[in-house]
Amino acid sequence: MGLAINVKEYETAAFGVYRFELDRNLSGMAHERYASLDDVIFDRPPDRLARLLLERGGVRHVHVYGNEVTVKIDPGTTTDGIAELIQSLFIHYREGVLPSIQPE
Repeated sequence: MGLAINVKEYETAAFGVYRFELDRNLSGMAHERYASLDDVIFDRPPDRLARLLLERGGVRHVHVYGNEVTVKIDPGTTTDGIAELIQSLFIHYREGVLPSIQPE
């Protein structure tokens, strides 16, 4: 269930900062900023994504505004796997995961 998010990755002029453009909004008109897992307070889509990215490791800062996600990574780290994490944010039923409603 759920649809994959289409993601385009762009390198910015700032060293270690990457921008991901999504085909749907994750937040409203507020800027959502996360520098650590302590900043993830709620369970909204931008919060879930920030948690996933920060738990991944190598991510120093996450900023979400509408359909734009900006990620600052640690030196020596790559963005490998970040686009896939974003794409699968709303995929609920994955291989090995049972649906929440079981047939009788």
